[in-house]
Amino acid sequence: MTSAEPRAEGAGPFTTRLTWQPPGGGTAVWESRPARRRGVIAVRPSGAPAGRNVSVDDVTLGRLRRLNALAATAFVLGGALFAAGAAVAQFGSGDATTCASIYFAGGLFFNTGGYVSLLQVVNAPRHEPGGEGRLVTRGWRWWSYEPARVDWLSTFVLFAGTLVFAVDLLDSFLRGLSVQEVNRLVWAPDVIGCLLFLISGHLAFVEICHRARPCLRSRSLGWWITAVNQLGSVLFMVSAVAAYTRPATGSLVNADIADWGTLLGAGCFSVAGLLQLYERP
Repeated sequence: MTSAEPRAEGAGPFTTRLTWQPPGGGTAVWESRPARRRGVIAVRPSGAPAGRNVSVDDVTLGRLRRLNALAATAFVLGGALFAAGAAVAQFGSGDATTCASIYFAGGLFFNTGGYVSLLQVVNAPRHEPGGEGRLVTRGWRWWSYEPARVDWLSTFVLFAGTLVFAVDLLDSFLRGLSVQEVNRLVWAPDVIGCLLFLISGHLAFVEICHRARPCLRSRSLGWWITAVNQLGSVLFMVSAVAAYTRPATGSLVNADIADWGTLLGAGCFSVAGLLQLYERP
């Protein structure tokens, strides 16, 4: 392998790992998630028995730590509030407006976590293929459009899902709706948001596994965060399906499953947020 011939790995159009030989010899390996989350790139100098992680500068590390802490905390609080709303609904300790208010507050934290996750990708340090094996930091940006990057696409879809959930949560405050209006204004956005969460989770697995199929990497903290989040997304989808209102009877398919699915799914997002606090530079 020469510096002009890097070895790319990934799925479809996405490159998630790149290996090349720097001009000075040795090997440099860039992986998408460690680079954007922890600001590191693996380098093994020529003749060295083992590689080492090369980090970005202290200013960039501080930026990455703050963004990671903000996103993780937002998901912990958002998940906790969603779980509280589901508990109130399940155990009958509050009316519909109380539940909707708790869910809405949780949704705001999910919106925040989704956008900050996107900011982590937009402002992540970039690699220089064929270079000496280091990451380069660009100026701060509030937005970018990079659909060819799987990390950008995953976090963008996640953020879009949180915005769709916001529509569902706002519509849940409406009263006097017919069954058809409830299904169209509340249930449909809920299902779409859950679907977007599932797509985002699958793309996150692509980034970690470097292939289209999910993998098992029990020693990887990033894998556990992704897996727990994806379990939460599955439970949210189960909850959404169970929350469909039957036109003939005006009742939910299964209110208990809807509440418990939301409660357990939200708990997964809180746990994943706690784990994310440890995936820092």
